[in-house]
Amino acid sequence: MIEILTPAELPRARAAGALVGRILKTVRERTTVGTNLLDIDRWAQDMIVEAGGESCYVDYAPSFGRGPFGHYICTSVNDAVLHGLPHDYRLADGDLLTLDLAVILDGLAADSALSFVVGTARPAESLALIDATERALAAGIAAAGPGVKMGDVSHAIGTVLSDAGYPINLEFGGHGIGSTMHQDPHVANDGRPGRGYTLRPGLLLALEPWVMLDTDRLVTDADGWTLRSATGCRTAHSEHTVAITDDGVEILTVR
Repeated sequence: MIEILTPAELPRARAAGALVGRILKTVRERTTVGTNLLDIDRWAQDMIVEAGGESCYVDYAPSFGRGPFGHYICTSVNDAVLHGLPHDYRLADGDLLTLDLAVILDGLAADSALSFVVGTARPAESLALIDATERALAAGIAAAGPGVKMGDVSHAIGTVLSDAGYPINLEFGGHGIGSTMHQDPHVANDGRPGRGYTLRPGLLLALEPWVMLDTDRLVTDADGWTLRSATGCRTAHSEHTVAITDDGVEILTVR
């Protein structure tokens, strides 16, 4: 399903995006060396409930996971890149942590992710991975707009990632979003310009470039959810929900 919002619905999408951005910003600021991933999950739960929102994850049970997910935020550490299931782990200095959060507020969903290094240790490879995904996300957003083909957005993302020297996995990518978290169209993290769905005003997209240092292969953790790099290398992931407007594109999950 591809859902197109009316102009009257866009303020609700902005409110959902602002909530997701605010929660991610707060969690990042509170996270330090020694923070337990389960504490992060509780912080997210408290803020979602306090705002009157609804988690997109707690009851989420897709075919690729061992559902339901049962937690409020994805916490992926180091070689984990997607769907990281919160568990009893205390973050160490230099850990690369990805937070991925999706919330429904007043009937509309927003989805966003960020990666950052915890503590004072600053591994160069981690910073380079994060930088590449952030630049790829910015390129995808800049390429989007009314009348643009989806392949143009995917190509913009993929060009940044490939120019940075990272392999690109096409199994998981961005997606449409609206009254539910995952909708069509799929947004691959690489593609051919001039191809695919034509973007229309009112369409919400979650753009999410992610990479692994030296592989494009994923393995599923024993928890049935967490996706890790097949070689154990580090990973990073950046995501924003954006709205296609008459004038261009608007980032809804600013933090």
